[in-house]
Amino acid sequence: MSGLVVKGLTKTYKNGKRALNGVDLEVGPGLYGLLGPNGAGKSTLMRTLAMLQTPDQGTITLDGVDVLKEPDYLRKRLGYLPQQVGAYPGVTARNLLSRFAWLKGRTNQTERDAEVDSLLERVNLEDAAEQEVATYSGGMMRRFGIALALLGAPRLLIVDEPTAGLDPAERNRFHRVLADVASDNIVLLSTHIVEDIENLCSRLAILADGIIVAEGTPEGLCESLHGSLWTRVVPRGEPLPTALHMKAAPGGTRVVVESSSSPGPDFVPHTPCLEDIYYRALGVEEAKAA
Repeated sequence: MSGLVVKGLTKTYKNGKRALNGVDLEVGPGLYGLLGPNGAGKSTLMRTLAMLQTPDQGTITLDGVDVLKEPDYLRKRLGYLPQQVGAYPGVTARNLLSRFAWLKGRTNQTERDAEVDSLLERVNLEDAAEQEVATYSGGMMRRFGIALALLGAPRLLIVDEPTAGLDPAERNRFHRVLADVASDNIVLLSTHIVEDIENLCSRLAILADGIIVAEGTPEGLCESLHGSLWTRVVPRGEPLPTALHMKAAPGGTRVVVESSSSPGPDFVPHTPCLEDIYYRALGVEEAKAA
């Protein structure tokens, strides 16, 4: 298969915590979402795919090449944006990007300068190119991080919790960059923010306790709950029913209930969305564990 194929990936840390438990994934070109709560194993999977740690078992292939046996093949084609991006004090964005571009093999200065200029414009940092990266705001640092990850035109781009802490405008700008990159390459987006996946990704997997508990297209996963969800706002002071999930609402609590028929008065049909799938998948996994 052309793309990223993961089979039977397991990882247990020295403290006995099994972070990955037989993960299987097939990811083609485009944006692929990995959704899960904190502690689900997402960062472990990202770090393993980025060759920052080795799995206990399993295989990883990129475009048919076993990258556990040939890690340099992946490293030459990889862009990786971790949750935290560090910066050297006193170094400007342009100089830092240029240094990393050189490390990625851009030894021709003219070509390197052209790539750096293009990336700074792409992430809307050209006006701050001569500013020290260590003085950047959180949003600027995330945009600088994506510029670093895009050096060398990677075949596989891995981004781990990329929009945490960004305001809506910064998040939208970041989404546009990812969508542009994904037109020809593989972008693996790991997050616990459902909206990021819903707005961007043509396929996704939900990870819980190191296990893939759901996988497919957003539309296909939502269709699986069509006609079985109901919702109402429960006024303050009334007992809450057993619900798939609930959230605060004006005047009380909005509940979403899974049932083959209306669970009671005032309930109306609820159109399934990815948030419902997320809670359903996590709830099923918790029920199995119990």
